[in-house]
Amino acid sequence: MFFTAILNACNKSSINNSISSDETLIPRSEIDGFIKNQLAIHQKCEWKMASYQIVWSALQHSDNILSIGYKPAGVNNIESNLHNIDINSNEWKKAKDFVLQLVLTSEQQLDKSIILKNILQWDEKILPVIDIVVKNPNTIKLLRASNLVRYAEPMGYEPADVAFKPTQNANNNAVSSSSGCDYNTAESGLVANVDYTTISPASKQSWNHSYHKIQNAWTKSTGKGVKVFIIDTGCEFDQENVGSKFNQGLSSGRTIEKIVTLPQSTFLGIPTGSVEIADDGCGHGTSMAGACAAPRGTDGAACGVAYNCNLITCRAAADVYLDESREAKGVADAFTVAANRSDVKIISMSMGRITSSSQIQDAINYAYGKGKLIFCAAGTSFSWTSSWFGVIFPAVLTQVNAVTGVRDNNYGNTCTDCHSGSETDFTIVMEKASNGRHPLTLAMSGDIPSTVGGSSVSTATAAGIAALVWSKFPSYNRDKILSKLISTSANYPTRNASLGWGNLNADAATN
Repeated sequence: MFFTAILNACNKSSINNSISSDETLIPRSEIDGFIKNQLAIHQKCEWKMASYQIVWSALQHSDNILSIGYKPAGVNNIESNLHNIDINSNEWKKAKDFVLQLVLTSEQQLDKSIILKNILQWDEKILPVIDIVVKNPNTIKLLRASNLVRYAEPMGYEPADVAFKPTQNANNNAVSSSSGCDYNTAESGLVANVDYTTISPASKQSWNHSYHKIQNAWTKSTGKGVKVFIIDTGCEFDQENVGSKFNQGLSSGRTIEKIVTLPQSTFLGIPTGSVEIADDGCGHGTSMAGACAAPRGTDGAACGVAYNCNLITCRAAADVYLDESREAKGVADAFTVAANRSDVKIISMSMGRITSSSQIQDAINYAYGKGKLIFCAAGTSFSWTSSWFGVIFPAVLTQVNAVTGVRDNNYGNTCTDCHSGSETDFTIVMEKASNGRHPLTLAMSGDIPSTVGGSSVSTATAAGIAALVWSKFPSYNRDKILSKLISTSANYPTRNASLGWGNLNADAATN
């Protein structure tokens, strides 16, 4: 939800730039307490519910980058119309310029030397948003009082005890972190006919595929002609099965692209003006690409669900926990890039955060308006969320399909660390109750499979199943494909309170 207009548009002559003498910095512990309280009451945390003091303090505790959603006065229903907005039109440019001047005038009360280009972070070309460094608490008050402002919120603040800081290599490129990054190494001890089945020509099919009748669906569809866009941590250049050997065996005539939208780190609030490389320094993105679209090949590697689909992998974040401003920007840009690709039908993202990001929500609304079918992970717990298993952002949004994982022995049990809730739409079997074994996928290099769990692999698997269905019914639009998936899932016609429509059935959905 966006901020609503509460006052007439501010004008320069009416701005009071004084800073309250009793303005104090709220400690992180109190901000995190607010976030936890919001989660307990509402199962989500939106910054519009926070006081301006909390928002300002959160900025000071992070990188001071404020995300501002703007609009012309009197223009409403922005959420459902983002894909039709031209931010270069006269009325939208005027609104943006006014908001920028409001921020600059206010910030210059603290430092008269400030100029706009040194506090404006990224040049937004599609969405009506501004990312800008803010240090004056009065700026927050002024923005909230303007009917040209939809929201004003910190981009990079997340609770302290889950805000893992990534590390970078000497070239400031490949990034790894404790947040969902396990380097995706080959798994020793996989047992034939238990953990996988060998299928022609010489590929390994993961043990969990049978629960979704994927091999039955392959007699009717292999994903050919459908392009999936995976938003994650990139795709490893050293893994040939999502590189030079993407076409092999029964996988042929398809394309793979590796792109990046993640900006490089900033220095003193000033952007470097460049982006990271598309390579995966985390391992998570490579494993998602493998689960969804790895080839059904001749080298003994794991086979993806939609082994003949086209694929775009996008490095939009350093790790799976979106706790940096640049990651929020990278993810938002990834959704708009995917939205504007007419050849992309399905978007899959197995990443998220605790607090809401209106800028990411704008981007998702934009992609939804363009007809994209979107899957997002319901969440896999960090230590901070061990007692809270609600669906995380952005999977909580109605424009996306939230996917979580369940065990093989009892459909009603989610995986050890998987989140669920009323927003959950679909489930995927991805954990053996007997030994905790997870589905097979591609390791960072070589042909020996790795394994990956959580709601992450569930989401990539669901995207692969959707690709099978859309390939079978190429004339369908997003809503018809979704209807197929829903009506053939395990719980239909009665939606479960925490597990949605239940396990996807690829065989039934491709009939």
